[in-house]
Amino acid sequence: MKTLDKIPVGKIERAGKLVQTGVKIGGNYLKYYGEKLINPELTKDKLNEENAEDIYDGLKSLKGSALKVAQMLSMEKNMLPRAYVEKFSLSQFSVPPLSAPLVRKTFKKYFNAYPEEVFDSFTPNSVNAASIGQVHKAVKEGRSLAVKIQYPGVADSIKSDLSLVKPIAVRMFNLQSQDSDKYFKEIENKLLEETNYALELSQSKEITTACKNIPNIVFPEYYEQWSNERIITMDWMKGEHLSEFTAGDFDRTLGNLLGQSLWDFYMFQIHQLRKVHADPHPGNFLVHERQLVAIDFGCIKHIPDSFYIPYFEMAKRENFENEAIFKQKMYELEILLPSDSPEEVKFFTELFREMLSVFTAPFNEKEFDFGNQRFWNSIASLSERYSKDPKIRKMNGSRGSKHFLYMNRTFFGLYNLLCDLKAKVTVNNFEKYLS
Repeated sequence: MKTLDKIPVGKIERAGKLVQTGVKIGGNYLKYYGEKLINPELTKDKLNEENAEDIYDGLKSLKGSALKVAQMLSMEKNMLPRAYVEKFSLSQFSVPPLSAPLVRKTFKKYFNAYPEEVFDSFTPNSVNAASIGQVHKAVKEGRSLAVKIQYPGVADSIKSDLSLVKPIAVRMFNLQSQDSDKYFKEIENKLLEETNYALELSQSKEITTACKNIPNIVFPEYYEQWSNERIITMDWMKGEHLSEFTAGDFDRTLGNLLGQSLWDFYMFQIHQLRKVHADPHPGNFLVHERQLVAIDFGCIKHIPDSFYIPYFEMAKRENFENEAIFKQKMYELEILLPSDSPEEVKFFTELFREMLSVFTAPFNEKEFDFGNQRFWNSIASLSERYSKDPKIRKMNGSRGSKHFLYMNRTFFGLYNLLCDLKAKVTVNNFEKYLS
């Protein structure tokens, strides 16, 4: 794979790259409509493939938050055409890496020494490259290590990247520009946290220590002496990425075993720690010898009681079937607003009750089969229907607590991983690990 000697870091340079991508997409549409005149039966499959290719090519050279958006979108299997999901999935662990000279220069800047001076051996070419950093293999004192090095300028470009994305998102999701600030601030803060490797180190040690008693899931050990704010060193963990494992044939019993561990791991974090690994994509998990390996704790979402309590109270079937309690929780979670008209109250109450009846189904069963296609068909059907509903376009889309952003991302990501594993889980099994 071709390596990068430079990453655009200036606002103008990065904006120019996005403009070039926009021009390519415009050309794809012109070509599509020209061919459509000749062949009215032409589908958008080829257009989607070309657009996905051009968008991904533009984002992968920018790295950072721009590529992180592609990574997040790759998890939305029911929201995007298949071509986008397949192409954007590459951002999870397979993008053009930094060249060896740029790696050495970056390492020297933050360690005041070159890699070969710190470690007994160091592989100059990266093993995995993703949106914010890339991983190299090293050896020190007989230990096999994974050394994650952050791309230069990533942290400095987050604010400018989001300022470029915000006007597009406001139009796409029908947000009120002023009301949407809380969501963009939440994203900005989380992305900035992900670029703070000193924070990631402390989060990693805290969560892996707390979750060590959950069976069939293991974690690397982290090394402070070989880490700093832009470089983090941990044990080298063997295994294949979860997406590669689930793409092959595997025993359903093993899928259930791994799925149960994954479910218990997430439920324990949420209900015991009130914080959660909010980046559950396949690139963050390996499978090795019938065990899951969790390898990245850069994105951790803290869950305040003011959100946790009404969120999980509303998930109970008896509560969302009770009109008064359900509305009360809707106001507490900022889904309903004091300024809403009676029409808006009625519309959003009915909308969210229907959505929650599907989305919270796993919480209201003793066992839940995430391999059951009916569940995913229900989610896909809702997504398609509401994406075409003209009423939603007329309503103020700036709804819900800012905490929904990463909690919904967590659950959708978790559900998708469990679907890939075709896992049937015992829902309340995690309670045995709570203190």
